[in-house]
Amino acid sequence: MKILVINGPNLNMLGIREKHIYGDKTYASLVKLIKGKAKEKGVKVKCYQSNYEGAIVTEIQKAYQKFDGIVINPGAYTHTSVAILDALKAVNIPTVEVHISAVNEREDFRQISFVKNFAFLTVTGKGFDGYIEAMDAIINKN
Repeated sequence: MKILVINGPNLNMLGIREKHIYGDKTYASLVKLIKGKAKEKGVKVKCYQSNYEGAIVTEIQKAYQKFDGIVINPGAYTHTSVAILDALKAVNIPTVEVHISAVNEREDFRQISFVKNFAFLTVTGKGFDGYIEAMDAIINKN
């Protein structure tokens, strides 16, 4: 099984940005956790991060017929990107949306999620552990 983990804009700034929301762990520590847990589960994983919407769309498209699942934290694009939603629909790979913070408890604009229209599950407010829960959901679905 192969899972693609996509992180959107500003997630490369984990450990620096808004520590009261996202904590002090870095993006590198997130990738290390994901890869370590994937190895324990016998799953191949690729982690990808971009601040650019088009690059994320391209990465999703490249996953077609190569990955069994996608875990995506689209960051701010969650609330604005029909293009990411359309790319996910196009490749039709089982997808879990994940957010480190409890977006449902934050600003009103964060209540909108285009990705939620395709993802079979959304995991929010569980910090880095949310990524592991998302991977488990994909493993159990396949």
